[in-house]
Amino acid sequence: MTFYQAPPRLENQFTSDALLRDYLARKLPDSMRGAIEPELAHLGALSAGPLYDLQLADRENEPKLTRWDAWGRRVDTIALTPLWREAEKLAAQHGLVATAYERKHGTLSRLHQFALVYLLEPSLDVFSCPLAMTDGAARTLLAHNNAALMARALPRLTSRDPQTMWTSGQWMTERTGGSDVGLTETIARKEGDAFRLYGTKWFTSAISSQMALTLARPEGNGTGGRGLALFYVETRDDAGMPNGIFVNRLKDKLGTRKVPTAELTLDGARAIPVTELSNGVRHMAPMLTVTRTWNAVAAAAGMRRAVALAQDYAKRRMQFGAPLSEKPLHQDTLLGLEAEQSGAFLLAMRAAELLGFREADEATPHDLRLLRVVVPLAKLTTGKQAVAVASEALECFGGAGYVEDTGLPRLLRDAQVLPIWEGTTNVLSLDTLRALGEEGAVQSLADEIHRCTATAGSVLLPYARAVRAALDHAQAWLVDARRDPAQREAGARRLALTLGRTLELALLIEHAHWSPNLGSRAQLLVRRFLQNGVDLIADDLP
Repeated sequence: MTFYQAPPRLENQFTSDALLRDYLARKLPDSMRGAIEPELAHLGALSAGPLYDLQLADRENEPKLTRWDAWGRRVDTIALTPLWREAEKLAAQHGLVATAYERKHGTLSRLHQFALVYLLEPSLDVFSCPLAMTDGAARTLLAHNNAALMARALPRLTSRDPQTMWTSGQWMTERTGGSDVGLTETIARKEGDAFRLYGTKWFTSAISSQMALTLARPEGNGTGGRGLALFYVETRDDAGMPNGIFVNRLKDKLGTRKVPTAELTLDGARAIPVTELSNGVRHMAPMLTVTRTWNAVAAAAGMRRAVALAQDYAKRRMQFGAPLSEKPLHQDTLLGLEAEQSGAFLLAMRAAELLGFREADEATPHDLRLLRVVVPLAKLTTGKQAVAVASEALECFGGAGYVEDTGLPRLLRDAQVLPIWEGTTNVLSLDTLRALGEEGAVQSLADEIHRCTATAGSVLLPYARAVRAALDHAQAWLVDARRDPAQREAGARRLALTLGRTLELALLIEHAHWSPNLGSRAQLLVRRFLQNGVDLIADDLP
């Protein structure tokens, strides 16, 4: 009899996710939860079934660039993959951006939105990329209150109609550097009543979008970030032809291969200033807060998919006389992955919750200080976790995890971008230091961690003590490092990851104290997370 290994399958990604269901039960009023759960269950089934099947079938398709039409005109059109075309429709219909702006549930609208994203994103081949930038663009236009641009773009960016919804790009990276955007070389030249942009953009994701926000230096402005301005650009003119924007090539990337990422030449692209003609980097801040939150949620979602597949496979794979799911070492491995994913989920959703408070004008000063710290912490911590979890999850499949047509290697390739997008781990670590330097920020973070662990019962008390010890160590290091700027910068990553993981463990303790569905398993996750390591600060050796 010939043996064939059964592949892993997914259950409904909502009804099978005790953590997500418990979290929503804890955070949302019963009436709101009753109103949104049918859609969540529908999307959970869609993500685990038809969309996942389409994703596997669509594996070898990639976007294609056509530069010229049959008659020699430069058109630079991008043909998207079948899954991305389906993702465009689903994103509009289910309000993956719109939900945050309709604000039907007040401060909780962001939690509603990101629950939708969390369920769908792992089956959409990183369509979260244009959606994150679309959300960030909408928030940026609102923050700067440009009436003309709001009237033009906001109804399209937040539409639920697939025929009218726009997505947006975010063009910052140039050949001179990605993180140091102050080196931007693109020039904004006033020509008649309009600005025209001239230069190159080295890494522009989702170039198929209808618009973008980008940085350029108005002629005559000084150097550095203060000399830049933030511009609104539509990618095509009224006739559907390129708006002085030409695609040099699509990037050949390690992962996110369904995302059409391009090198661009801007040759007279018509552009409109979003606000004043200076301080462009600072004016991008509203976008980055949103896109970094999306990055964290996408990381948690990707981890959830990797863990779900590994857990299912462990029940199907027989080795040495028993399923892998019954082997103690494999059980411990899977529990370690689930613990990491659970901490990442809670931290990402805490960032989303705080963002919702601010957007509904119900954030306290404590909430605002906490948001400023939590967003970079969430982004950098979950980004590193996503890569580690995907790598370990692939190992759970043995050789099958290394074979492309299983669809499994994509999990790792797509995860690798998450520590890079929206600021690398080092860049976000330095941003965390700046955030902690603001008045009251350290105390707000400490208060949050103490709040999460204050109700820990006797079973969870040892873990609460470990959280507080890690927090005390981080605070002591920060005080000491302030005496030596070089020491502070060199240790910024260890400090930020320690604080991110400490907060994740605190949130896990808070959730375990409450959780009815996870029950004793929630306590196991707390213990296993601590075993994975929390305090990463390396004290100097004698």
